[in-house]
Amino acid sequence: MIRVAVIGLNHIGLLHCRVYKEHPDVELVAVCDLRGDMARSAAERFGATPYDNVLSMLANEDIDVVSVATGGVENGSHHLEPTMQAIEAGKDVLVEKPISNRLHEARMMVDAAAARGVRLACNLNHRFVPAAKRAKEWISQGELGQLLFVNMKLTIGSGNESTPWVHLRALHPHSFDVLRYFGGDVARVQSFMTKAPGRSVWSTASINLEFTSGAVGHLTGSYDMHGGHPIERCEVGGTNGRFVLDNVYESLTLYPSGSDEQRVFKNSIFASPSGFDSTFFNRIGAFIKEVKDGVPPDQISASGADALAVQRIIEAAIRSQLENGAPIRISDIYDEKREGVQQA
Repeated sequence: MIRVAVIGLNHIGLLHCRVYKEHPDVELVAVCDLRGDMARSAAERFGATPYDNVLSMLANEDIDVVSVATGGVENGSHHLEPTMQAIEAGKDVLVEKPISNRLHEARMMVDAAAARGVRLACNLNHRFVPAAKRAKEWISQGELGQLLFVNMKLTIGSGNESTPWVHLRALHPHSFDVLRYFGGDVARVQSFMTKAPGRSVWSTASINLEFTSGAVGHLTGSYDMHGGHPIERCEVGGTNGRFVLDNVYESLTLYPSGSDEQRVFKNSIFASPSGFDSTFFNRIGAFIKEVKDGVPPDQISASGADALAVQRIIEAAIRSQLENGAPIRISDIYDEKREGVQQA
């Protein structure tokens, strides 16, 4: 059995607890939150030991894996300390997205995990549904030929006005992870953003990408759409065909070049009572399997390094907007703290 602890018991943290509690290879042994009443409530609900101090929990419990589901500014500013404490204690860690809203903090976590020899993964859950896995297999098997473009749309309704860049940093780790999952590393970014009437944040964005492979891509993202509409779509095209994934990968259709036939993969995830929450079961289950199978830290899926790469794309998009849509090279985005350099 893999012994797990969850830090941060907000809505997402409680969902982590539920997933671990229902996993046949996991024992949820401890839960931790600075708010002791929340820790006690979660402990009673899930049959775990409550803590309000991470170091105390790590010292007193036999733990293999720690989930860090704390929040903070742009959903990522409270990840560094508990993640570093767990890494230093020799635990494998699954941290919520964004890994951090500050690049140098993300780099610290990635470097610490590598130095300690532990697994650091991020909850970039959109890539883990069955339809996305099948789409990745089609690319690997050459069904699309040489990739030419990867285009994506992710639009939701959110009134979050906490920071000017919250839309980019809090939501689009998902988008850019999927774009990298299919298209590979990104070389350059160009962005144009707007604020919907009455809004103080850059709530809708149009972002162009150039991949290192030479393929091109695009993201349309928004906090201004109705949540009841289909929120996500991804289209990937190559010299031999293209595929389209609809509504957070509810369905997948392959359109081979030179053929009138289509290949359709239907994902039953949205037919389940838990709806989108099911993506957490897929993602967390994949990480537990990697831990159980002894997959080396540098070979796990949706790793801390992947999450850092995603945040560098986001910071490049922000810089492009600040520079009136100028193309920005990812190689020009620093991910360590430097004297005299303004941090994102």
